[in-house]
Amino acid sequence: MSSRPSSSMARSRATGRVTLSDVAQLAGVSPITVSRALRGERAVDPDLIARVKDAALKLGYVPDPAARALASRHGSHVAVLIPMLSNALFVDLLEAVQRTLRPAGYQTLIGITHYDQGEEEQLLREQLQHRPAGLLVTGFDRNDATRALMAGSGVPCVHLMELSDDASIYTVGLSQTRAAAALTQHLLAQGYRRIAFAAAQLDPRTLQRRDGWRTEMAAHGLHDTTLEWLNPAPSSLAVGGQMFAQIIGQNPPVDAIFFCNDDLAQGALLAALRLGVAVPERVAIAGFNDLTGSDQMLPPLTTVRTPRADVGTAAAGMLLALMQGKEPERTSVDVGFEVIVRGST
Repeated sequence: MSSRPSSSMARSRATGRVTLSDVAQLAGVSPITVSRALRGERAVDPDLIARVKDAALKLGYVPDPAARALASRHGSHVAVLIPMLSNALFVDLLEAVQRTLRPAGYQTLIGITHYDQGEEEQLLREQLQHRPAGLLVTGFDRNDATRALMAGSGVPCVHLMELSDDASIYTVGLSQTRAAAALTQHLLAQGYRRIAFAAAQLDPRTLQRRDGWRTEMAAHGLHDTTLEWLNPAPSSLAVGGQMFAQIIGQNPPVDAIFFCNDDLAQGALLAALRLGVAVPERVAIAGFNDLTGSDQMLPPLTTVRTPRADVGTAAAGMLLALMQGKEPERTSVDVGFEVIVRGST
C-alpha cells in the first residue's frame, strides 16, 4: 500500500496546519467523532479515543481554539488582566489561577495593563475577539468604555485584590485600607509617633493604604501632611533607597517609615546599611505584601502579609462556577491579611 497522503491531506498540509479531517482520515472515523474523542466525552468508546489520540499525535495535530470558540460561543481560555509582571505579588496570583484552571481544561491569556486605563481598554477589546470563557481583572479603576465592554460581552467576570459591597459584582481580595490601618496601629503601639508614609506607583490600592495610615494617624492627632512622601515612579528597591535618603533627613525627624510595598522597604533597609542608620533604633521601617526576601533582610522586615495565592485560587474557583452556569456561594470573598512583626520595628 502506498504511504503517500491523499490529495485532501496534501492540500491541508500545504497550508502548514494539520486539520481535524486529517486526524479523522488517519483514524478511520468522522471529524465529529474526532472532536468528541479529543474532548474526552464519556459516550465515546475508550479504544476509539486511544486511536484518535494516537492519530493526532502522529500528525502533530493542535486544536484550533478560534474554531472551538465559534462552535461553542466561547473559548477554552480565561483572559487575565493585571497591572505588572515585575512584581512578585501578581506572579504568585497568576500561578494560583493557572493551578486552578488548567485541571478544568482552561488556559490563561495574560494581558499587562501597566496601570494604564487606555491600555487596559485596548487589551480587553483584543481579548474579547478571541471569545474568552471568562475574565479576571484587577481592581475597579477603569474607564467607562472598558466597563461597557465588560458588561456588554456577557462573559463572566471576577475582580481581583479588592472588595465591593455591590452584590452584582464578583470579587476576591482584601481591604487595603484596613490592612494599612492595622500596620499603623502596630507602629503606634510600639511608641512611634512621627510615622512617615512613603509610596511609589500611586495606583488605587496604594492610595487606599495611604488612607488607612491617614485615618489611624488622624485618630491619634498625629497626622501631618509633611509625613506623606508620594512618588509616581514605578516601585523598586532603587526608589525605596532614594526615598529613604530623603526622608531620613527630614526635620523634625521621623521615627518610623511605613513603605507602601516591600520592595521599597527592602531598598530602604539596604540604604540604611550603607548610610550607617540604625534600624529600628534610629528609625523603624515597615513594608506591605511580605514579598520574597523580606524575612531575610537585615534586620528582617515587619510587613503585612497579603495572601495572593489565596486570591488567585478563590477567584479562579469563583469564575469556574460562573462559567459552568452556577452561582458562587458568595459574591465577595475577603481573604484577609496578617501583620508580620519582625526586627525592623
